[in-house]
Amino acid sequence: MGIPVMVLGESGTGKSASLRNLDPETTFLIQAVSKPLPFRNNWQPITKDNPKGSIFVCDNSATICKAMAAAAVKGKTQIIIDDFQYVMANEFMRRSGETGFNKFTEIAKHAWDIIMSIQHLPPGVTVYVLSHTETNDQGKTKVKTIGKLLDEKITLEGLFTIVMRTVVDDGKYSFSTQNSGFDTVKTPMEMFDSKLIDNDLALVDQTIKSYFGV
Repeated sequence: MGIPVMVLGESGTGKSASLRNLDPETTFLIQAVSKPLPFRNNWQPITKDNPKGSIFVCDNSATICKAMAAAAVKGKTQIIIDDFQYVMANEFMRRSGETGFNKFTEIAKHAWDIIMSIQHLPPGVTVYVLSHTETNDQGKTKVKTIGKLLDEKITLEGLFTIVMRTVVDDGKYSFSTQNSGFDTVKTPMEMFDSKLIDNDLALVDQTIKSYFGV
């Protein structure tokens, strides 16, 4: 099965920038919202004229699941879903005219489908789900979703063994690997040597695959 990893953080705290050292030849980037990458790069979008590109813009859950499977077949060993919260938010906005609570259950199911589909990817594939955060009534910082009903239906972080969170301190951008008591961060024992690591997904990916022997 593929290895799911969640990376949480507010906008501008280094989530997208953490892709800077990944090789676009082996990386498949799914953008829920089309936007330029925040670093100099030669990453190319997938088009009819360039089907071998590395950037695919999509916020439809079924299409994302199929695209991840196809990317793995083509040899992509790192898959990134950036701005994952917009997969949920965009569907909510498209369906804003609907009344009742069924749409929230369906939005939750679609988010669940994406994460569960990672299990069917080859063992050498790591999938990084990058998402914004929110703080709930209990003061815990968690992945941003669509309303309390969605949280009651599914706890997204519970589907991951690895959850990291961005930290910015005096201009240094890092990932937190240990739970603060007020967030949902978690990583396997002895995977990382320190509480804070550089926000470099290339190094993170090497560490994770070495730890799991893939």
